[in-house]
Formats: sequence, structure tokens, C-alpha cells
Amino acid sequence: MTASDGIAQVSALASHSALTVWSLGSDFIIIIVLVLFFLFFARSVGRGQFVAILLAFYCAYALYATFPYASYLPTAPALTALLSQLGVYLGLSFIFYVILRRVVVSDFLNIGLLGLILLAFLGTGFLIALAYHVFPVDTVYHFTPTLDLLFAPKAYFWWWFIAPAIGLFFLAQ
Repeated sequence: MTASDGIAQVSALASHSALTVWSLGSDFIIIIVLVLFFLFFARSVGRGQFVAILLAFYCAYALYATFPYASYLPTAPALTALLSQLGVYLGLSFIFYVILRRVVVSDFLNIGLLGLILLAFLGTGFLIALAYHVFPVDTVYHFTPTLDLLFAPKAYFWWWFIAPAIGLFFLAQ
């Protein structure tokens, strides 16, 4: 083994490690941004509205799963297919959010800061689980193996799906 071979191996290892750290970091940046969005949303518009948006995600999924016009949505290119499906889901979520924010009153709702952080994390997990199992995100973006361990197995989807509801049951008083 020559010195140039050793340098090439170290360089390859360093670039692979740097790419692995960057991709792992970018996945966690996605999680952090979503959690911060939920926290900012809850702090700025109120905890009742935050509960309304979490419940709207469930209602929207119920209609999205039975959406009769899915065959009309584009299937290629991959980014267009993803954006059209996300658009339908986000549109349904918005409609249900508008309805639910009128119904959910925050006068008697009490969620502490720690509970709010936990619910924001669970809501983020819910959306990432949907990205893994419902939307064709894998054709556009590949998550790291670390997140694959948490979200890719079909058996975990139900747990991530039900987690915000369980969190609301125990934390919203």
C-alpha cells in the first residue's frame, strides 16, 4: 500500500462520513423545523388551535384515504405526483382545520410547555410516518437509515398514527 492509496482511502472515508453526517443532519433539520413550526403555531394562535390542527390531520387522512379522484392526479414526474398528493391532503387538512378551530375552544384547554413540546414532536412523527407510508416521498427524497428504522416498518405506522391522539388524551386537560 502506497501513501497515495492510504490518502485516497482516508479521503473516501472522510467524504463518506461527511455525507452521512450531512444527510443525517438534514433529516433531523426536517424534524426540528416541523417541531418548531408546531411550537410557534401553538404559541402564536393558541393551544386550542394547535389541537384543532392535530385533529384536522386525522380528519383529512380519513377523506384522503377514500379520495375518489386519485386516478386524475398526475403520476409522473415524481415531484409533481408528490406535490399533487400533498396538495390534496393539505387542502383537506385546511378545510377541517377551519371547521375544527370554530369548535375547539381554548378557554378550558390547558397544555403545559413540556406537553406542548411532546405533542409537537408526536405531530411531526405523524406527518413523517404519513410521508413514509402514504405519500410517494421516497421517489423524491431518501431519508437516512436512522429514520428508516423509526418510520419505515409497517408495524410502526399505526403507532406513529395514533401517538398524537394518545398524547392529546393524556396531555390536554
